[in-house]
Amino acid sequence: METSFRRKATAVTFAVLALTLAGGGIAVAQPSAKAPQAAVKPTDRGTNSQPPVSAESARLSKATLKAGGVSTMAASVSITVVNSNGTKARGAGTVIKYGTGQYEVQFGYNVASSVIVATVGRADNCCIPPAGEISVAPRLLTPNGVFVQTRTSSGYPTDLGFHLVVHTP
Repeated sequence: METSFRRKATAVTFAVLALTLAGGGIAVAQPSAKAPQAAVKPTDRGTNSQPPVSAESARLSKATLKAGGVSTMAASVSITVVNSNGTKARGAGTVIKYGTGQYEVQFGYNVASSVIVATVGRADNCCIPPAGEISVAPRLLTPNGVFVQTRTSSGYPTDLGFHLVVHTP
């Protein structure tokens, strides 16, 4: 009797497992009720490329590198807080605003091989910053520059304040 019960319990266990896996597979295979991505996010949200380097940016880059001198530190960390209008609130670097949501921050040393981290944030000690997205990259043709792009949560370019941390090994 006990052996018969064990066999039945084992069979029932395997049957439940098989049905669970089959049901999960069917649920995954069903079409999603969500709208297609093209309908949710239009294609005219701007571009993911950086604007061309202006003559003023190139001149400023050379001057900033020259003024920065040579660092003998093994590693350095620079922090910059930028307001949504492109003005520097505090920290290191020089800020250039190119267009809606497009900023460049230049430092007095080469940051091309640095770790760059940014987050949307406010310069004051009040309130939670607005929702949004931020992207950072080394600035093209500017070894001491960082390019920052801010967008709304829907992906549209917008001016947002941010905090930038550059760690140079």
